[in-house]
Amino acid sequence: RWRAENEITGLYAVPYDVEVEVGATKAFPLGRWVHQQRKALRAGELEEQRKTLLDAPEAGMVWEPGEEAWETKLAALRSYRQATGHLAPRQDAVWGEGEAMVSIGQHMANLRRKGGLGKNAERAAERAQQLAAIDPDWNCPWPLDWQRHCRVLADLVDADGHLPDISPGVLMDGDDIGRWLDRQKQPGTWAQLSTEQHERLSQLGIQPLEAPSPAAPAATRATKGPSKAQQAFQRGLAALAQWVEREGDRPVPRGHSEEISVDGEAEPVLVKLGVWVSNTKARRDKLTAEQLDALRKLGIAWA
Repeated sequence: RWRAENEITGLYAVPYDVEVEVGATKAFPLGRWVHQQRKALRAGELEEQRKTLLDAPEAGMVWEPGEEAWETKLAALRSYRQATGHLAPRQDAVWGEGEAMVSIGQHMANLRRKGGLGKNAERAAERAQQLAAIDPDWNCPWPLDWQRHCRVLADLVDADGHLPDISPGVLMDGDDIGRWLDRQKQPGTWAQLSTEQHERLSQLGIQPLEAPSPAAPAATRATKGPSKAQQAFQRGLAALAQWVEREGDRPVPRGHSEEISVDGEAEPVLVKLGVWVSNTKARRDKLTAEQLDALRKLGIAWA
């Protein structure tokens, strides 16, 4: 009756302090009564007949109040995915209207964090399946910004049959998709992408601007790869590209670190980007022309 009087449908947990008028009782503690039924169920003391009555659709009993909030999040995520084709919003993105507006970007960031689906392993696995049913790439191993841009381009390919010519400065949903596309083609950026990222870009007809340098003899390649300094520079460059993509021209704070995906590494690699930028600037006279050019393409004025 309380649900009907308040025009409540779907999942909705009765607040603990709710009191209602029932017959001669002017203030029946409905919220506390519902809480007692939950305790009885957990203790195995709730009669089966009572549970059946409470499970009826018209009763709308919420045995785990946290599920109400979770279902609300899922509904918002489904709506966003249906409208945009991805579950990779910017972290500051909001979705919905009026009271139903949610911080969809922050939701996704929280869900992707370690333990973001809760401490209960069984429930976390179930929630992961629910999210995967909405978008299999919800927890992709690369940044959501990369996933969003890639999906936008994939939608263009689906619509036109091929990837149109997109120059830097072309904006889509507030993102400079042309600048991002140009950056992915740069050899330094391409080298830092994972094999699966290469495959996804290749399926869209995107390839690096320059082919790999002429191959060295097989024996040399097998025993000698890029030097540690070269690897460090490429990782720093990839982290900087990721920062610029997300933050634009905002200077990198010296204490900032950036996580990047590195092919061959199971876990994201943490790059102390602020320190790297400072050190790279201090030794810019020792950088190669190719390295300086790569920095200039990311908007580094001193390169």
